[in-house]
Amino acid sequence: MYALIEAGGKQLKVTTGDQVSVEKIKGELNSEIVFNKVLMISKDGKTLFGEPFIEGASVKAEIIKEGKAPKVMVLGPAPKKACRRLKGHRQPYKVVRIKEIIGG
Repeated sequence: MYALIEAGGKQLKVTTGDQVSVEKIKGELNSEIVFNKVLMISKDGKTLFGEPFIEGASVKAEIIKEGKAPKVMVLGPAPKKACRRLKGHRQPYKVVRIKEIIGG
């Protein structure tokens, strides 16, 4: 059994027991989180699609780790000037363990 969920602005294929890194979610370490935006569920060869989401379906997960992605460097020249500015960004993420897929 697997499901396609929308989390952190991306679509993820998950099964029970998977560990996935997700951006842009709120929650504390070792807390449970529920993803309600389930796009598709496949169980026993049968596939159920949502339009756009499946009503009543959800995926329960637990936050097990927090971190930051590697630094991305951006070199941006200022318009009409002879100077440049170097900026860096590290995107925060959380690693979640999928506990249960409900619905279907």
